[in-house]
Amino acid sequence: MCRSCRRSFSSATFHPCYRQRLRQIHPRLRELLVSGVSQRRAARILRINPKTVVRKFVLLSEQAKLSHTEAMKERIRSGRLIPEIQFDELETAERTKCLPLSVPLVVDAKSRRILGFRVCSMPAKGLLAEVSRRKYGQRVDERKEGAESLLEEIRPLVEESVRITSDEKPTYPEWIRATLPHSTHKTVKGRRGAVVGQGELKKIGFDPLFSLNHTCAMLRANINRLFRRTWCMTQRADRLACHLWLYLDYHNSVLIPQLSDPLTAPN
Repeated sequence: MCRSCRRSFSSATFHPCYRQRLRQIHPRLRELLVSGVSQRRAARILRINPKTVVRKFVLLSEQAKLSHTEAMKERIRSGRLIPEIQFDELETAERTKCLPLSVPLVVDAKSRRILGFRVCSMPAKGLLAEVSRRKYGQRVDERKEGAESLLEEIRPLVEESVRITSDEKPTYPEWIRATLPHSTHKTVKGRRGAVVGQGELKKIGFDPLFSLNHTCAMLRANINRLFRRTWCMTQRADRLACHLWLYLDYHNSVLIPQLSDPLTAPN
């Protein structure tokens, strides 16, 4: 009890989930949402209202973002700078393929930890470009600003002469020079992998962008709104960012430690 105001406190008073009901479902809901389960199916599994899932989804994503920020600050304080990273974009859409989204992504080449991302709007390409302009107007292209702000954000985490590997997209060298002028940028030819089996290994052998491509594959396999060839598509770009924050924290804190040392990984 506080002697000044005579108010009492509990162990939950300063907890991030203070006054949150059903706090016991948070760990289970988190695992479901980063394991390819949609919000509606999570509500059915946990026997709770879908609106409750949405509210807790946003809360958990905010906590995941704070957790990642603190982890990165701790890494900067410890002086363990990263010597090599990989950079590329993952493409998806909101509501319809006529409204595509780009997700610039930076991955630690050695540990495969995700260092950061952005969610940016981009114009439709190919046969859908004219349809998109006719139905939704000219779409803003945020890829340059998003990629440069992402690279600027991870700048304190990497060595000044960091080695960066990306595919041969013509705009990448300009974006990288603008934020990491002393880095060494290496480009490799992007190649499409096989849909089934070990076709990718048999076709291209060693993949120079394996850490990033494998991480993108894990994102598509574990985030329901990124599934391909399905009707479960993200409806809002900000909710996609929330889901990515949730998965990023789980990927870096649970999945990667399990891959590196399964015997000592956290449960």
